[in-house]
Amino acid sequence: MIMASNIQKIEALLFVCGEDGLSINDLADMTGFMKPAVLSMLDKLTQKYQQDSDCALLILQAGGRYRLATKPSVAPVIKNYFDAPQLTKLSTASLEVLAIVAYKQPITRIEIDEIRGVQSGSMLQKLSLRNLIQEAGRLEEPGRPILYKTSPYFLNYFGLKNLEDLPALPQIKSEDSEDTHDLYLKRFSEKLKKNEDTQDGK
Repeated sequence: MIMASNIQKIEALLFVCGEDGLSINDLADMTGFMKPAVLSMLDKLTQKYQQDSDCALLILQAGGRYRLATKPSVAPVIKNYFDAPQLTKLSTASLEVLAIVAYKQPITRIEIDEIRGVQSGSMLQKLSLRNLIQEAGRLEEPGRPILYKTSPYFLNYFGLKNLEDLPALPQIKSEDSEDTHDLYLKRFSEKLKKNEDTQDGK
């Protein structure tokens, strides 16, 4: 098996961390590299993306955290992806994440991952790009993770007047056999089905 290069390791971590980004300390801890070496590799990656006109990626740095993003030049085609008719309906995974955000907001990606039991970074990116969720600041704890909440467009998209229109969740006991994230999705889907039936009956 071919071993990954040092720069590939940094690039891979930036890819999987999504919108949360990673600090120099994070990257150093996860790779075992010295901080000056991490900074040097980030500079090389930045130059590589800038110099390669066929590369759609760039590195953004804000608040001491680094993340991958797409270049502004490809924004139109990305918009087409999310506007495509076959993508107007959200996947079950996207609805699951959106339901958790709707009921638990503001909430971090890590908290969502804990509820679902799987990584949710890519789903959060897609929901953000579709303007269904938005950032709600950062949690005041190590790493200062991003908090997510539903957007004003979320209410319009699903025909809700306000968040109080979401059906109430029953008390969740630790011994309940039904997974918590399944319960969020079930309640959320029930509301969406009622809205669809109402619209069909017009």
